Amino acid sequence: MSGTSEARSGGRILVDALRTHGVDTAFCVPGESFLAVLDALYEARDAIRLVVCRQEGGAAHMAEAYGKLTGEPGICFVTRGPGATNASIGIHTARQDSTPLIVFVGQVARGDMGREAWQEIDFRHMFGTQAKWVEQIDDARRIPEYVSRAFHVATSGRPGPVVLALPEDMLAEMAVAHDAPRYRRIAQAPAARDMDDLAALLAEARWPMMLLGGGGWSRAACEDIERFARAFDLPVACTFRRQDLFDNRNDRYVGESGLGMDPRLAGRIGQADLIVAVGPRLGETSTNGYALLDVPRPRQKLAHVHLDAGELGRVYSADVAINADMASFAAAAAQLAPAAPPAWADWTAQARADYLDNLRHAPMPGPVDLGDVMAHLREVLPPESIITNGAGNYTLWVQRFYQYRGWRTQLAPTSGTMGYGVPAAIAAKLVHPDRPAVCFAGDGCFLMNSQEMATAVQYGANAVFIVVDNGMYGSIRMHQERHYPGRVHGTDLRNPDFVALASAYGLHAEQVPTTADFPAAFARALAAGRPALLALKTDPDVISPRATIAKLRQG
Repeated sequence: MSGTSEARSGGRILVDALRTHGVDTAFCVPGESFLAVLDALYEARDAIRLVVCRQEGGAAHMAEAYGKLTGEPGICFVTRGPGATNASIGIHTARQDSTPLIVFVGQVARGDMGREAWQEIDFRHMFGTQAKWVEQIDDARRIPEYVSRAFHVATSGRPGPVVLALPEDMLAEMAVAHDAPRYRRIAQAPAARDMDDLAALLAEARWPMMLLGGGGWSRAACEDIERFARAFDLPVACTFRRQDLFDNRNDRYVGESGLGMDPRLAGRIGQADLIVAVGPRLGETSTNGYALLDVPRPRQKLAHVHLDAGELGRVYSADVAINADMASFAAAAAQLAPAAPPAWADWTAQARADYLDNLRHAPMPGPVDLGDVMAHLREVLPPESIITNGAGNYTLWVQRFYQYRGWRTQLAPTSGTMGYGVPAAIAAKLVHPDRPAVCFAGDGCFLMNSQEMATAVQYGANAVFIVVDNGMYGSIRMHQERHYPGRVHGTDLRNPDFVALASAYGLHAEQVPTTADFPAAFARALAAGRPALLALKTDPDVISPRATIAKLRQG
């Protein structure tokens, strides 16, 4: 890496800064606006792997998934205008999912700004409400300063996305810049009084419930929170698409507090006299549309732990509000011990029994039963497997009937964005090539980023993509049938031959005609030695694990 007295191009200074902060992978769609960066990445190609994607939305979601998997900011490069607008979906996902992400956007030359030059956009206005910080680097000498701040902002407090615009002439100019040291994550420990107050609430409780969610977790934090739950025999629910924060096989895990949650779990959250919410914002999905906890003062006692002080008291007034990072809080909670044996053993055991009962699925009409598919995967996939998905009603089977075995075995967007599963699975295989990665995607969801199959083949990211094809935008059709039964409009899909499409990209691809054919087909997909796709045709009448279109029309 260059010393501070050598003149370097802005692109070289930027890439050297990325190396300083430990970056080993970057995702991009190339653009002429940052050619100087591409040239510097060529020089650093043995240190930083550049993953070239087919569309900026896919690149941004791969970088976001990388941030989820590693806890380090995902790095994404896109060009100005169209590239930035395509990438905005990944920036929005990172914001709602509290994922560290840094998106570098090529920009027009400084002398042309304000003229609506070629593909010019004011990024401060465009991303000002999405990102944690948006700025433009106009002086190459300040690149180390800006990049250091980007890493600190993306990882501090509630993690999230940062956007830095890079004028193309700034990247090409030569400058002497002083390199900054590697960033350091800032810890926020709970006060001793906070932990005493939490212990007092637990001592008074009879029907407690712990909710886990949000960002900023680590494997160690998850292990510590499991010790805390075990010591107090707490029932633990994970919020929407955060089911991997607590091993679902653990006797204290009682289900997901999210879309399509078990009504019995919703009832228990409402019945609880103490909610210990560690990490989640307690947003719309995890509270059943803000119905499980009264706004602004819940009926239940509430202990709310969050990374961002601005989230505490934002919607709910907590009895104990703790501003702390997940690792620091979980480590402190693991040291607590009940003064007397907890009095709610039956409450926890019954909540667990409800969860196990909810794993049993009713038979599903049609050639392929998704409940049987998920039951098979529960049995055959090793614990370290990573399951990814985007959005749509097909995800209800995945989230209800699969058991996630611990931290970062689930990659799914709390933002509810479609098209996430395919790029996330590719990122998973790039980060953890030895772990199975299985992507579930509905037919509509899959086609939003199916072009990234080319990226999977190019980089040997041997994920298995399972396409659930019911010929419709299923989630929207369900709501359409509920509110306007029988008036189908705008939700039907005419799909390509998914097997032929995947084969054209170079994947191993099979149509799975029946449920009985799935186990052997899945085994072949895992053993293919290349990315693989399995196409499952499902009955369009079966709109969710609990409903059919026919029943919805009957009211």
